Amino acid sequence: MKILLKFIFVLAVSMQIQAQERLISGKVTDESGTPLPAVTIIIKGTSTGTTTNFDGLYQIKAKNTDVLVFTYLGYIKEERVVGTLTTISVALEADKATLDEVVIVGYGTEKRRSVTGSVAQVSVSQLNKNKKEAYHNALANQIQYNTVTALQGKVAGVQVNSTKTPGSNSHIVIRGTATISNNNTPLVVVDGKIMPYNTVESINPKQVNDITVLKDSNATAIYGSRGSNGVIIISTKNKETVLIEPLYIVDGVPIKKEQNYIIENLPKQDIDTKIQYDKAEAKDKFGKIASNGCVVITTHQGNFRLENQESYAVIEENNFERTSLAPLSTFSIDVDKASYSNIRRMINSGLAIEPDAVKIEEMINYFDYNYPQPTGEHPFSINTEVAKTPWNAGTKIVKIGLQGKAYLNDELPASNLTFLIDVSGSMSSQNKLPLLKSAFKLLVNQLREQDKVSIVVYAGAAGVVLEPTSGKHKEKIIAALDNLNSGGSTAGGAGIKLAYSLAEENFKKNGNNRVILATDGDFNVGASSDKAMENLIEEKRKSGVFLSVLGFGYGNYKDSKLEILADKGNGNHAYIDNMQEAQKVFGKEFGGTLFTIAKDVKIQIEFNPNKVQAYRLIGYENRMLADEDFVDDTKDAGELGSGHTVTALYEIIPVGVDSKYLKDVADLKYTKPEAVKDYSDELFTVKFRYKKPDGDKSIEMVHIQKDLVSEASEDLKFATSVALFGMQLRQSKYHNNSKIDDVIALAKSGRGEDRDGYRSEFMRLVSSYQSL
Repeated sequence: MKILLKFIFVLAVSMQIQAQERLISGKVTDESGTPLPAVTIIIKGTSTGTTTNFDGLYQIKAKNTDVLVFTYLGYIKEERVVGTLTTISVALEADKATLDEVVIVGYGTEKRRSVTGSVAQVSVSQLNKNKKEAYHNALANQIQYNTVTALQGKVAGVQVNSTKTPGSNSHIVIRGTATISNNNTPLVVVDGKIMPYNTVESINPKQVNDITVLKDSNATAIYGSRGSNGVIIISTKNKETVLIEPLYIVDGVPIKKEQNYIIENLPKQDIDTKIQYDKAEAKDKFGKIASNGCVVITTHQGNFRLENQESYAVIEENNFERTSLAPLSTFSIDVDKASYSNIRRMINSGLAIEPDAVKIEEMINYFDYNYPQPTGEHPFSINTEVAKTPWNAGTKIVKIGLQGKAYLNDELPASNLTFLIDVSGSMSSQNKLPLLKSAFKLLVNQLREQDKVSIVVYAGAAGVVLEPTSGKHKEKIIAALDNLNSGGSTAGGAGIKLAYSLAEENFKKNGNNRVILATDGDFNVGASSDKAMENLIEEKRKSGVFLSVLGFGYGNYKDSKLEILADKGNGNHAYIDNMQEAQKVFGKEFGGTLFTIAKDVKIQIEFNPNKVQAYRLIGYENRMLADEDFVDDTKDAGELGSGHTVTALYEIIPVGVDSKYLKDVADLKYTKPEAVKDYSDELFTVKFRYKKPDGDKSIEMVHIQKDLVSEASEDLKFATSVALFGMQLRQSKYHNNSKIDDVIALAKSGRGEDRDGYRSEFMRLVSSYQSL
């Protein structure tokens, strides 16, 4: 009897030990030993399970009699009996049976075997099979079931970190991307279109056909740097996935749907107010762009910015040209100054400088130089100077300067001005519409009785808020400005058409007819691309109406678009970052801003090959013309305003000087260039062509520079300091390892009288950049 009792006791203890749960841990890898994150481990016959972390490690409570099932899409399922083990590690074998499926990627179709090792796919049947289990697990954990949930544990190399916070989004990490970028958010492509990251959670799983995940070099090979964190490709059944998302406006900046992830990452403590509009209210207040509703958020700082949303035209730096092969250099003048004030804003805000935002010619031309007023029949004087290059002992620097004839305000013809003002939602920031209103009031206060002003505004649509009004009624014009408020989308094309139409209706013969556009350039309704804007403005300039373009704000500033508008619209482009700049544009340079004295001004320099081995134009990269364009009167070029100066710098390599910047060129077989010896004392010849503001035929001027090198004037020293700073900001290969201290020393030696203090401000700006 005692023996029987002992047997029963031992058996009971044994059964209890077997039934008792204990912690099992281990590591899951692939055949090569690489850790597999997000592998699903489930106790067979139950819904109890876990997943591996990013290092392939897991922990789960199990009993001796339990069987652990390891599943990972793209790999063969493995089962392990727990028994007496406390550590169970598994190496999963890739399932090669799926390698011949066809995958639609990027811009073409590839066989699965072409992208093995980097692709996993979830079919609709797999999604449906696991839907019920995922749904119940989601309910248990208070996590919304969606397409992301379906990915959990089903796609090799994909880890889904779901949150239990209602309204929050899951975070997807694709294995193998953490070393590529600190930001591990994958690219999402739905039915061939790149969509917002949180799109995955917005798609009804019932509409999903299949999901493909790209994880290695194939992702970047197809999608470039955007795919460096992996790509999730979703194919839906109807190929017309509609995401119903409200429009977000943060501190007056509309957030595009593909940027909604920014709202997810906006800290709650930074939000001051948040107003929700339903569909009807939003559409009525903000236009069609808000037809799905709108959420308006203001932050405590009031200066919310989108990263990398400013756009600049790509600049390819001018290289040295051999005079024997290309003796002519031809370009259009540029009196725009937007680049300097924009860079000043970046430096003062402690921001990194976008190299393509640095237009050296606009930096140089921001400053006045001591050029004499014209005395002859032409509306400008020509001035040249040659000296040693301060950053390269083996080269010379050439300065070519134009001085436009200055007129007093009372001497200017009557003006027909049309203010075209962007009042869209993106303009509500303090440095946009409020600053714009104050700036325009400076202009209004200088108007005369014979001048007339109209005001056109645009947001979701365009409209006239002030019919032509005499400058005598300044209070009426100012009141119209004060009544402007921001909101809605940005129909810039419609605004331009309406403004030009109004300007043409009130056209003043022999007067100053001009549209003044003020915007951040972020057009998003109707004609909005750079090319569409170019085509539109080229058509409108035929009316004889000139254009001035004023840029405001930051975060979504579209410099490239505004540059095109000013360039093609026979006008100028300025960037206003503060009231001091507004005073400069509308006060000190009032005539130059509004009154054109010469249009289609082109410059062509012919260098003497007996003296100049090679040359390069510093800046003006976006203003270069073909040599034959110089005599082509149908070719558009730059405009010169009253009192404006234009300065261009060339760096030249004299004949006989060895330079690391010149490569050997093969001898020509059919052409033997020979330099004429008759002009041995000449360094170069400058030709200028311009048209009168109402003319169609160009007038030519010629200026010859002798081969004389002089001590650099204060103006040249200062201009070269600005050029050198610009080259450093652009990381130019030609600044010859110069330092910021070289810029400051050069600027000090060229500061001169500096009546307005702009040169001193430049020196402070460079010093503050040095300390960043």
